[in-house]
Amino acid sequence: MNETTARLSRYARIGAFLLRYRKAGLFSGLELDIQEAALADEEEAVRPGQPKQFVDDLEALGPTFIKVGQALSTRPDMVPAPYIAELERMQDDVVPVPVAEIRATIEAELGARIGTLFARFDDEPLAAGSVAQVHAATLHDDRQVVLKVQRPNIAQTLREDLAILEKLAGAADRMTDVGRRYGFAGLVNELRHSLANEINFELEAENLRRFAENLRGYDALYVPLPLADFTTTRVLTMQRVRGIKVTHIPALRRIEHPLHEQARELLRAYLDQVFIHGLVHADPHPGNVLLMEDHRLALFDLGMVVRLVPRTRHQLLKLMLGAISGNGDQVADISETMGMALEDFRRNLYRRQVEQLVASYVGLHNSSRQFSEGRLVLELARVGASCGLRPPAELSILGKTLLNLEAVTAALDPTIDTRRVVEQHLQQVLRRQALGTLSPANMASEWLDLQDLARHTPQHIAAILRTLAQNRLRVRVDGLEESHMMESLQKIANRISTGVIVAALVIGGALTSRMHSGPMLFGLPILAVLFIAVAAVLGLSLVISALRRDGKVERAANRPPD
Repeated sequence: MNETTARLSRYARIGAFLLRYRKAGLFSGLELDIQEAALADEEEAVRPGQPKQFVDDLEALGPTFIKVGQALSTRPDMVPAPYIAELERMQDDVVPVPVAEIRATIEAELGARIGTLFARFDDEPLAAGSVAQVHAATLHDDRQVVLKVQRPNIAQTLREDLAILEKLAGAADRMTDVGRRYGFAGLVNELRHSLANEINFELEAENLRRFAENLRGYDALYVPLPLADFTTTRVLTMQRVRGIKVTHIPALRRIEHPLHEQARELLRAYLDQVFIHGLVHADPHPGNVLLMEDHRLALFDLGMVVRLVPRTRHQLLKLMLGAISGNGDQVADISETMGMALEDFRRNLYRRQVEQLVASYVGLHNSSRQFSEGRLVLELARVGASCGLRPPAELSILGKTLLNLEAVTAALDPTIDTRRVVEQHLQQVLRRQALGTLSPANMASEWLDLQDLARHTPQHIAAILRTLAQNRLRVRVDGLEESHMMESLQKIANRISTGVIVAALVIGGALTSRMHSGPMLFGLPILAVLFIAVAAVLGLSLVISALRRDGKVERAANRPPD
């Protein structure tokens, strides 16, 4: 079979799969509003056995679609619960690659024979996934390690399948309402980026090192470190960790060694990773957390790590604090700012549903009914999509991460109050960020900005006065009566005059701050402090007046005609 025939055959298999499940109810939740979603019986909408068959067929399409299934399992905002339950049970276990091929890959990547590299190498794999296979080994200095070895030709397979998915997603975005709302082409592009990072084991090694460094202050957590000399883009060698899954901890061990503190440290550590370091481990499920013999929690499999820019993590922090405090307006404002409004975005409906969602979250928690933080974040994404607001990928990733964390912490300590731990720690994060703005570096930067303002203000004032003196200031006003126009001009002149006075006081304060004689206050001459204080009062009053006036104008403009 030549390359063209193989590609057409692959298109046919994928197309047949999509046609088979085009009416399976995979995206039925998008058309429900929040009240309907609470009443909808998804079990009736999905035929018995259909989700399991869907997952089986998805696995049969190969490694790319296993990763697609894992990505869909992180989107409860898109996919109904019966499918999510099956996708989360999707096993990334496949037939192992013959050990001869694994050995050949290791020797080619590390540049030496297995016997030279290791004192002992286990031919029986510890695990065999769609992307990589894991083997245990012992170094010549008796250190025990594990090797994560990439399957042969996996990069080419992923690249070809993603090219097909990209074309199909583009067609779905053009031809379907669901595609237009969610932007499937963008989701495929994000999947491409995620898989490119996941098959670059040097990036995973860097994630291990970074997480280990960031979690140094958490004594109950442990991250195995990679061995740089034994790691390449296709082979990752790290310290071997022995332990049991958190979901398999014997009851006797829980009684002898309660795990309350481990659960809280894990939750706080991940919140730090997200809101301080900007790193989101997108897959912290129970299988990636082991309880070691010394009662520490070992974290590994850090290939799926998303990085957040400072602005995004600050917005997410404010969103979480607003939700916990029950401030629906704040949550709606931030989530709308983060999303992308489509042409048919129903803002009023969206804000109303978000406020109801936040109120339900607070009320259900107070009544001891379960409504987790992760579920809240995912519901925000779902409500946004149903109202015409395309949610950002970071929102869904954060929601799924929190859901996975809640599952792990509940397995460690079923009595944990997740909301209380999250609220207390996020407040600490906010305080640390506020104190960080008062650091010497930030203060120096602010002082330089003030000096720059003082240096250029005379030029700006001179330009304004020159324009006024030469009668070159032109103001165009349409549809106003003469009295209203004169009143508005007078207010503008008052604001300009106040601004000039404030600027002059700032300049005076800056100049007199260089004086070294006379009484001092806060390390500055008292005259300079007086100038700055008066400027601050006048400036604040000017801002308040402007905001109140502009608010009245906006309300008058939005008032419906009688």
